[in-house]
Amino acid sequence: MEARAVIKFFFSQGKAPKEIHAILTETLGEHVPSYATVKNWMTRFKRVDFSTCNAPGPGRPKAVTTPRIIDQIHELILEDRRISAKSIAEQPSISLEWVGSIIPEDLDMRKLSA
Repeated sequence: MEARAVIKFFFSQGKAPKEIHAILTETLGEHVPSYATVKNWMTRFKRVDFSTCNAPGPGRPKAVTTPRIIDQIHELILEDRRISAKSIAEQPSISLEWVGSIIPEDLDMRKLSA
């Protein structure tokens, strides 16, 4: 982030990407961003996008717990009390992590041993 702010500063002074990269190489040594990175940030600044932060990426979609999914998992457990979370996760659109959080949090069920 700091290098981006420096690139932004030199951009506002009208310096070329090669000049900025040379200055950064002198100052930062082996920790300098690549020339391509300097050019990319310069292009962003030319498009009047002066933010020095990364835009949030798409990432993994958030899992939405719906009453239908909760009921579906609950019915599977009631049908076979020995069903594993892995077997439940074989259902379409239900991940193992999701099952692992729905059972204790939404259904308030715990594993018991004799």
